[in-house]
Amino acid sequence: GFVGVPSHHIQLSRGGSDIDYLKDGGQNTLFPFLRFSADVKFLKRHAVVLLYQPLELSTPQLLRRDLVVDGETFKAGTPMDFGYGFSFWRLSYLYNFLWAHPGEEFALGASLQIRNARVTFSSRDGTQFRSNEDIGPVPVIKLRARHTFPSKVWLGAEVDGFFAGTPGFNGSDSQFIGAILDASLRMGVELTPSIDGFLNVRTILGGAVGTEKRPTPPSDGYVNNWLYTMSLSVGFSLKSPGR
Repeated sequence: GFVGVPSHHIQLSRGGSDIDYLKDGGQNTLFPFLRFSADVKFLKRHAVVLLYQPLELSTPQLLRRDLVVDGETFKAGTPMDFGYGFSFWRLSYLYNFLWAHPGEEFALGASLQIRNARVTFSSRDGTQFRSNEDIGPVPVIKLRARHTFPSKVWLGAEVDGFFAGTPGFNGSDSQFIGAILDASLRMGVELTPSIDGFLNVRTILGGAVGTEKRPTPPSDGYVNNWLYTMSLSVGFSLKSPGR
């Protein structure tokens, strides 16, 4: 499917510009959207979910104003390449309280998410460049529900989210405030006993604000980054017989 960005702001270093990616970075368009997941169910009521969510937003743009990023000033009129990557992997456990009712699910559990963030700003002539990278674990609460009608049409919802401001808990040894919400609504139909088709609306939003204790120069470690996305996609699920 496709993903759009209703709102996205970032500031790198305390003296840096508040960059609006829609106005300054050309993210006011649609991008391809993919998502891959697999459920491994056991003992009827338990499930392990493996997920990979790529999210790479790359946009060329001619700067309309001066932008300051980690002490580097990109002048108005500079042809730029903006890169924003926030792909992640997630391992989840779910307990289904409606396990005795086929086609029904109300499940609660927890996830461990590994974020792989990379932000780049580069002039197209190669003379100016700034980047910010971050890899780390994030604990997440997970909720998933599904109801199947006699017609084999079903409705589903899924929410993964967390909010934290405590060092260590948010995947950082610094005082960061961080949050993420990954929520979706899905309508599907059983096409065959082993294949479902579905339409999915999803929002992924979140970000962080704070200062790293050991920044890499020329950055002073301060980051303020908040992203809001909406996606619409068509998908298919393959299931083993009897699932």
